[in-house]
Amino acid sequence: MTRDDPALDLAALGLRIRAMRKVQSLTLAELAGRAEISLSMLSSVERGEKAATVLVLHRIATGLGTSIARLVEDESPARAVVLRRSDQVVVPGPGDWTRRILSPVIPGVEFEMMQTTIPPGVDTGTYGPHPAGSHEYLMVEAGTLTLTLDAETHRLGAGDSIYYDGACRHGYRNDGEAPCRYVLAMMVRRPR
Repeated sequence: MTRDDPALDLAALGLRIRAMRKVQSLTLAELAGRAEISLSMLSSVERGEKAATVLVLHRIATGLGTSIARLVEDESPARAVVLRRSDQVVVPGPGDWTRRILSPVIPGVEFEMMQTTIPPGVDTGTYGPHPAGSHEYLMVEAGTLTLTLDAETHRLGAGDSIYYDGACRHGYRNDGEAPCRYVLAMMVRRPR
């Protein structure tokens, strides 16, 4: 762990996931089914024994009706919250891509912002739709990004931005020769 790349506290993450699951009276099997992951994977993550990929965290968060940011950060009751770079959680994905959580967790605020870096030739996978009424804004800082929204494909370069309805399947891929870095801001409508 370095100050610029804090490690994810796997034990604390597992405890938060277990607590959220228990509040909803879900069994491990029920949440694994909702999240579309194996029971053994969910159990290992809850026990803090296995580091989940971004895709697995996304699926668990979706299964719980929450966000990745709420899974990896403790909630803070303060009116103004500064999240220093040294305190931002970096979640690794397969293929050496990373997602840095930029937004502090604020109770009742359904906003999430993250910076993702994808090496050349890496496809991060496909993410399921968020609930209706969700919105996503993305801006490419460096490199090129191929963004797939359901069956529609958009190729974006440095400085390009896009808005899209979050209630669609979406995938991120770097077909370029240089790393791609983008910032994603999301307003995700959560079931009440």
